[in-house]
Amino acid sequence: MKPRILIFDLDDTLYPASSGVWEAIGKRIDLFIHQKLALPYEDVEPFRKTLFRTYGTTLRGLYLQYHIDSAEYLAFVHDIPLEHYLQPNPELRTLLKVLPYSKVIFTNSDKNHANRVLQRLDLEGCFTQIIDIWDMLPSCKPFPEAFQTLLQKLHNPDPSACLFIDDLPANLHTARRLGFWTVHVSENGHPHQGHFHIRRIEDLPYVLAQGSLFEDEWE
Repeated sequence: MKPRILIFDLDDTLYPASSGVWEAIGKRIDLFIHQKLALPYEDVEPFRKTLFRTYGTTLRGLYLQYHIDSAEYLAFVHDIPLEHYLQPNPELRTLLKVLPYSKVIFTNSDKNHANRVLQRLDLEGCFTQIIDIWDMLPSCKPFPEAFQTLLQKLHNPDPSACLFIDDLPANLHTARRLGFWTVHVSENGHPHQGHFHIRRIEDLPYVLAQGSLFEDEWE
């Protein structure tokens, strides 16, 4: 089945990972952990990586292990000056406006951060829906339960009608296993877990143009 719904991750997907946004957010996460858990700075990074690998997001791990206030965490870690990292992207705006598909954001961040990013990129009005971490809780990407929530929010389309676009291999692996078409966005190239790979989101039309490939059975 050819896709009719495009599902976009937000961070490091709608803009390049090299922009520095996620690095800035990571520093805020480290500071939050240091302040809230009184953890020495030298121990924060390995602790955060363990949480991420185990729970899918640092937030989920902090909530389940330490009952951290999720709203406080999200507000704190996303409090960065996006204007230092992101600029309007008229090329992407034009692309999204002309693509004849339903377009959705699916992100482990919250709607406030998503809307700030979209505003900064001048992509407001390009997406019909934002499905965020509050919609997914107590799950998150890359867990299958998060994708089931996504499908419910989209009125239960067949996964093969959805093209999922993300930068993280773990998220792509789950989506592909559940029957989604998948596109890996990464400046660094292969290896990847998607059916397709592009280096920048603006290259998405090259994937969509390969209509005959969507007729094949993918393992």
